[in-house]
Amino acid sequence: MPISPLFTSEFSKDWEINFIQCYPNGQLKHTELCNILQLTAGLHAELGGLSFSDMQVFHQAWVLSRMRVEVSDLPKWRDVVTVKTWIVEMKDSRSVRALELYLGDRKLAGALTYWVVINTELRKPEALALPFEHFTFYPERLPTVKSFEKIDLNGALQFLKQKTIVLSDLDIVNHANNVKYLEWCLDGLNANVILKNKVQAFDLNFLRELHWNDEIEIQTSLEENPELMTVTKSGKTSFALKLEYSR
Repeated sequence: MPISPLFTSEFSKDWEINFIQCYPNGQLKHTELCNILQLTAGLHAELGGLSFSDMQVFHQAWVLSRMRVEVSDLPKWRDVVTVKTWIVEMKDSRSVRALELYLGDRKLAGALTYWVVINTELRKPEALALPFEHFTFYPERLPTVKSFEKIDLNGALQFLKQKTIVLSDLDIVNHANNVKYLEWCLDGLNANVILKNKVQAFDLNFLRELHWNDEIEIQTSLEENPELMTVTKSGKTSFALKLEYSR
């Protein structure tokens, strides 16, 4: 698709929270928060001529590499929230995108995301084939207090559970969707950590793709705050999650 006449370098989108997206306490699930953020990013990319369909002409797609989310509160069922997004920087095969979620004038969450262009046939990173000079970048406008980070995997970990990747875990890029990794890990936590809204920030590192029928292990650290969780396949880490809890 060509660049839309409605394109601007800053974009916002309203979303109404439905009951399917919520925990039993009526608050938005952390996984659905990430979905809403990424859907907003996708709509902005589409307006700017960088959608999945546009990129597939060159056998390319954006994949998420790192993400940090900071949460002061979670919206509830029937709330109408606004997600705002802009690009911090973009160069060659990578892009840093900012996202913020508001309820009225109150900011509830911010996320800083790091994306990489891959060739979907070769499964390797490569420079973006489409033009992006029409985007204005905002390197000084950051949505989080801390930036995303490379998670230290040297701490002691213990086995939590095993899983086989199933069809419902896959997305249009034919690998396990990035939000699924977060879902698998959060399902292993004490429910009260989630239902009492203790998660105030989380970092995600996506290290290796996972595919249909892959056998994986989920492990967790012995420390509680911050808590580290990993997804491994054949002893190699595919995903790392670091959770920070309120005191």
